[in-house]
Amino acid sequence: MIHPTPPGTRDILPEEMRELRALEAALRAAFEAHGYGEVATPTIEYADVLRRGDERYANAAYRFFDERGELLAMRSDMTIPIARLVATRMQDDEPPFRLSYIARAYRAVSPQRGQMREFTQAGVELVGAPAPEGTAEVIEVLSAALDAAGLTRAVVGLGDSDLYRQLLAEFGVGAEACDQILDRLAAHDLVGLELAVDEVSGLDPQARATLLALPGMRGGPEVLDRATDVGGEAVGRATGRMRATYDSLKARGVADRVRLDLGLLRDLGYYTGAILEVYDPALGHILGGGGRYDSLLGRFGRDLPAAGFSLYMERLHVAQAEEERQSEGQR
Repeated sequence: MIHPTPPGTRDILPEEMRELRALEAALRAAFEAHGYGEVATPTIEYADVLRRGDERYANAAYRFFDERGELLAMRSDMTIPIARLVATRMQDDEPPFRLSYIARAYRAVSPQRGQMREFTQAGVELVGAPAPEGTAEVIEVLSAALDAAGLTRAVVGLGDSDLYRQLLAEFGVGAEACDQILDRLAAHDLVGLELAVDEVSGLDPQARATLLALPGMRGGPEVLDRATDVGGEAVGRATGRMRATYDSLKARGVADRVRLDLGLLRDLGYYTGAILEVYDPALGHILGGGGRYDSLLGRFGRDLPAAGFSLYMERLHVAQAEEERQSEGQR
């Protein structure tokens, strides 16, 4: 008789568990070497806490009532619980706070798309350090974590979460059409993006050309000059922020790992300014992401700038194995 696990979950056998524990130890050492202390939060939170952090994404959480009738939810990421922790448990301490974690999270997703319902995240949160230096520090720690995992070829994409939102407002695009365009961008669906842009009535041809040109602008600092040539106040503000971050990364010696991406957008609603996405050529999947969330702490009563990243441990492990396999094949 076969007793399967629910879709989006899995068993882990001893050899793989040993490899995962070794990977966790390497990441913890990298985080600690940069001054990030490990914290833990409850697996379950009040549903209102997750909704306060990101009302739209709170729907991805598994929710249930406890014995008193309180609506609880299993955390769907670690950033919101840590924002709550800093605003409540550390309210009398002076920032900046450098915090790290390795923890399970749970999302009500469609497993048919290859997504996991139960997964492990490893990451850091830097609270109280503004851009661009705070962003550059987070990327420096991210680069060190990838090196510690043996993923020396992994690339960090750097974009700006406010670019398209502000650009669409500048072009007078309505709320419903705006949501459709942003959803296509977050899903990396360029065909769907073009269809969504074409459905916007009364859009100026130059505005259409700008919206469709920016997602193809990826590379080094030269793409910022190309984007500036496209024009627009929103583009100018975003490229200015990205240039300042890139200059800080060059000063820290980690700019070579970063690929600027004018079309990058993530589906979490609390991001402001810089956003990150991590991918490895050996795997082809996104290994993690992050960015700035300067308004999130204020929702919990302590207004502080913040940035961070999280990596999916399961994907890191697969990428690590693939890197080792390819390295052995080249010998």
